Amino acid sequence: MTLSVCTMKQTSTPKLVERRYLLPFILVTSLFALWGFANDITNPMVAAFQTVMELSASKASLVQFAFYGGYATMAIPAALFIRRNSYKSGILLGLTLYAIGAFLFMPAAAYQNFYFFCGSLYILTFGLAFLETTANPFILSLGSKETSTRRLNLAQAFNPMGSLSGMAVASLVVLPALWSDRRDAAGQIIFSTLSESEKAGIRLHDLAVIRNPYVVIGLVVIAMLVIISLTRMPNTAVAEEGGTPSSARATLSRLWHNVTYREGVVAQAFYVAAQIMVWTFIIQYADNLGINKATAQMYNIAAMGMFLCARFVSTFLMKYINSRLLLTIFGCGAAVCTLGAICIVGHTGLLCLVAVSFFMSLMFPTIYGIALEKVSLEDSSLGAAFLIEAIVGGAICPPLQGKIIDMGTVCGHPAVNVSFCLPLICFLVIITYGLRCYRRSKVA
Repeated sequence: MTLSVCTMKQTSTPKLVERRYLLPFILVTSLFALWGFANDITNPMVAAFQTVMELSASKASLVQFAFYGGYATMAIPAALFIRRNSYKSGILLGLTLYAIGAFLFMPAAAYQNFYFFCGSLYILTFGLAFLETTANPFILSLGSKETSTRRLNLAQAFNPMGSLSGMAVASLVVLPALWSDRRDAAGQIIFSTLSESEKAGIRLHDLAVIRNPYVVIGLVVIAMLVIISLTRMPNTAVAEEGGTPSSARATLSRLWHNVTYREGVVAQAFYVAAQIMVWTFIIQYADNLGINKATAQMYNIAAMGMFLCARFVSTFLMKYINSRLLLTIFGCGAAVCTLGAICIVGHTGLLCLVAVSFFMSLMFPTIYGIALEKVSLEDSSLGAAFLIEAIVGGAICPPLQGKIIDMGTVCGHPAVNVSFCLPLICFLVIITYGLRCYRRSKVA
């Protein structure tokens, strides 16, 4: 009888989040919402800057280049910092940089300089790089390896809640208040027809409108900084295993020879590129149909609502379907919807573009979890850094898509529709990764 009870205890399913880790899990999960807010209040700012600063689509998308370039710059330094210190130290430094970048929007608006705004976002995302490089592996480490991918999917489910908040602020507070987006009876923007003195007054007003949400979120970040600094966090890093961290060179060698991890970094870069292109240029897609920015942003909110719901659905499905297979299925769904957005001109094409977000929902945390599944705890911080470094895909591809959109038409087809060939290519890469990982798991 004693033996059977012991056996039952040993074979019981491990908890998703153990009670001893519950408070740290909740606090760190709240950070996912914080960077979600920054991500998705920034996406519609590309269209806002394009109008108020009178920029081309490709130049306005430098907002995304600065935003995601910050991740590329700081992800590896963040990982090295965490290896020497702790997850908590990385979180606190990340929150500090986040707040500094947000508050820099005040002088940026005063100087009315587009590149100053880009610089502010660049510094802000130094903080986000620290937070993501820290929070993702920290969540993975808070419990059993068996439940790590599901645990990360659960934590990541709160990211779109922050994203929805950012989108709501953009659509209900920022975009409707922009004087530069006022239109005539024919739906044409009036701003470009005004005199320079009239434009100057409008520009001063609109840049202040863009500035304010960043200042408010900076204050929220400071509050989180105080709360986390006063909270005791568990040490789930290498020290918990009783070992001494090996050199970064040895870690890099192990990561490079891990095929699933190596391909995962590539897949993550293509996923982030697809996500940012879909969410950034949905406004331009709608604008091509004569829809104003504030209304177009409502389609973005609908997309994020689908993304949020699908994140919980996919987390549930992973109890019954191999995560690699599910990634492949969702990749196929995203590719089909993107193809619809390319080929169909009109509101049906726009609805296809909205539907892409449903299938993108599980991709980031699932690729992340699969890639790190066979990476040791010792190597996880640097391994996580390269997966965050892959966010550079979001910096490189939007300007390329912007250049296509600036062409107006391609072979008689609206260039904004044709530009979504780039996300389609990205989803094909993700499908390939999911299939390869699924086949390897079946062999193993």
